[in-house]
Amino acid sequence: MDLRSNHNAPTSVAPKQGNWYLVQCKPQQDERAEENLMRQGFGCSRPVCRRERMLRGKRQIIEESLFPGYLFIHMPAGSNWAPLRSTRGVARIVAFGGRPLAVADELIETLQSRVKTQLISQFTPGEHVVIKDHGFEGIESIFMAMEGDERVILLINLLNRQQQISLPLASIASR
Repeated sequence: MDLRSNHNAPTSVAPKQGNWYLVQCKPQQDERAEENLMRQGFGCSRPVCRRERMLRGKRQIIEESLFPGYLFIHMPAGSNWAPLRSTRGVARIVAFGGRPLAVADELIETLQSRVKTQLISQFTPGEHVVIKDHGFEGIESIFMAMEGDERVILLINLLNRQQQISLPLASIASR
């Protein structure tokens, strides 16, 4: 996990005075809201994670928001909330009873101290998948592991015995 935007610019470091708040972004505009808030001088934190996806038949690693639709913003004490209402990409500040609720500094520090070392796989070991082609079309199997970048190892039931087979990643789908 990493707390930076996808354009590899580090998030701004927030001063000690003030609090962190949760901002809800407009649909699929997390990155846009973060960029616009940072241009206005606000400290932002948008945790991202690396995830593998099948795009155009190929396995690709992408970065996406850990909390889609949300980011954290640091508001110094006595700040004016008005500019947030007109910031592109921002829908609202998350509030309870009409008052924005501060997020604990410890939570932000914990998120910021984590490093994005773990890749979130499209399939997890033990997950039931369906084979789309290669003579096994429609057969349910169990995803075991990746074999390189483009192949998977599956466990299928053939003749009342479990057998491991290796197929292209593009030839399986979630059940």
